[in-house]
Amino acid sequence: MTDQTDEIAVLGVECFAHHGVLEHEKRDGQTFVLDLALGVDTAPAAASDDLRDTVDYGSLVAAVKTAVEREPVDLIETLAQRVADVCLADHRVEWARITVHKPHAPISATFSDVTLTITRRREDST
Repeated sequence: MTDQTDEIAVLGVECFAHHGVLEHEKRDGQTFVLDLALGVDTAPAAASDDLRDTVDYGSLVAAVKTAVEREPVDLIETLAQRVADVCLADHRVEWARITVHKPHAPISATFSDVTLTITRRREDST
């Protein structure tokens, strides 16, 4: 890899899943929204104009959606790490910044969103 890192971002990926500490969250499910930012050297793809030389974000989003919608976990921290692991599985991704939005979190106050953002680097996942 080179020292150059560009950023590919996919924002607002909606997934319906059954994560949460409370029983009704696991039973009824809710919408989670994900923002993905990936550190990728895009120079090879720019030079070749070939999808095989970059991260196919369509396929990546499908894999992330599958990972989010599989077996429930209690914490969005666990969910965010699961998503980061999926992103870092592509050897071209040098780092992944994942934001999990939980806009329907069970909070007894008016609020617009709950988010958790994590950043993981390739060396963190090995």
